[in-house]
Amino acid sequence: MAKYVINTLNKKSKISKEIYGHFSEHLGRCIYEGLYVGDDSPIPNTNGMRNDVVEALKNIKIPVLRWPGGCFADEYHWMDGIGPKEKRKRMINTHWGGVVEDNSFGTDEFMELCRQLECEPYVNGNLGSGSVQEMQDWVEYMTFDGVSPMAELREKNGRKEPYRLKYFGIGNENWGCGGNMRAEFYADMYRRYQTYVRSFGENKIYKIACGPNSGDYNWTETLVKLAGRFMDALTLHYYTVTGPTWDAKGSATKFTEDEWYTTLFKTLRMDELVTRHSEIIKRYAPDNNIGLIVDEWGTWHDVEPGTNPGFLYQQNTMRDALVAGINLNIFNKHSDTVVMANIAQTVNVLQAVVLTEGEKMLLTPTYHVFEMYKEHQDAQLLDSYIETQMIGTGKNSVPNLHESVSINSEGKIHITLCNLSINESYKIETEIVGKKANNIKARILTGQMEEHNTFDAPEMVKPKDFANISLTQEGLTLEIPPVSVIGITLE
Repeated sequence: MAKYVINTLNKKSKISKEIYGHFSEHLGRCIYEGLYVGDDSPIPNTNGMRNDVVEALKNIKIPVLRWPGGCFADEYHWMDGIGPKEKRKRMINTHWGGVVEDNSFGTDEFMELCRQLECEPYVNGNLGSGSVQEMQDWVEYMTFDGVSPMAELREKNGRKEPYRLKYFGIGNENWGCGGNMRAEFYADMYRRYQTYVRSFGENKIYKIACGPNSGDYNWTETLVKLAGRFMDALTLHYYTVTGPTWDAKGSATKFTEDEWYTTLFKTLRMDELVTRHSEIIKRYAPDNNIGLIVDEWGTWHDVEPGTNPGFLYQQNTMRDALVAGINLNIFNKHSDTVVMANIAQTVNVLQAVVLTEGEKMLLTPTYHVFEMYKEHQDAQLLDSYIETQMIGTGKNSVPNLHESVSINSEGKIHITLCNLSINESYKIETEIVGKKANNIKARILTGQMEEHNTFDAPEMVKPKDFANISLTQEGLTLEIPPVSVIGITLE
């Protein structure tokens, strides 16, 4: 029996709700067909936004949405996406699929989407191919309240009141698709561009710098050293890729037991990345005034057979659900430094929470993990420890159990617990220090490792009430089945 200790007397950092954020890029069918169908679509919509998708995202309390990219951000010119739709410029999306981008979804549409979702907008500016003037004008268009050319242009386009914009990213992946820059060069460019990302009136901009690609610790150190005093946070990108190369990433739905454990092994690297990058940040910002934002994370598999390879459309199994649970537990545990995270991507791309096909929509196993974990948003992380044993095949062994726990303002404790084993269940005896629980509710997401939802069977994988759990004098006891994620609420 595994011992699990939760110490309610040791409250730690606040788990920012923005850790449960999402990412939407002009890529494949994420924006068009996924989030936005246009006013004249037969698919039920409000101002062009799909009603079913909006309601699904509101149900998981989506706190923040990042847009317009991604690699697309550093070739996006925002002026092409405002004004009458019939007059907007058309372009080829050279990064993703070579399709025509008609710019019918632009700044005002994105802000309308965030209004409907009741979430914070996070806008990524074009540093790679855009000018300082262009970035300055965009911030002015969105947030200036007064007499100015951009405020007048916004009013001409139907919006007199300024938008509220907190999060603004200055470039994206500038070490790669955003310009192939050296860290020193980007640091100087960041210093220059951020100067003109101004806070107007009561709207205070939270400035986000382009941080490293996975384990590039030199990028983080150089950037924070040279430009740290001009930023509020920097980003980290890390994808779980099972295959040996980017050209052979592996199927989303057909994989071996060894590939299962390889995927989870690579996912667990996130803990090391967050720890080491945070240590570098704290070395140069000991007052903890620079946050870490993991604004691209998730699985990256081969695309589904027969789909456009540039659309990055992949299915989503219980394996992806475990990846989501592990990552979110890691972010919870590091909530003293991780201030936001954004899964890639929201709809129809990579590890999506929602898939659509025409008028049909389904919720993926990853969606259900976000729904089960939503109680952690803005709660207080609690000190916790669970006994684990190493399991797996080949060289990629992983701990059998993975968890995090929080307490909210009402005193409710929320536990999220993952069993990484394919075939073993485990009995767990939990001791809760400092609090006596009188009521318990639990739900479980489980299934075979390759199980997933399809448009013919959209509810194959979904949470169910979990009964194999009971309160004890010390806390609680349970038996967690293989391939599962459990959410427990104690009062």
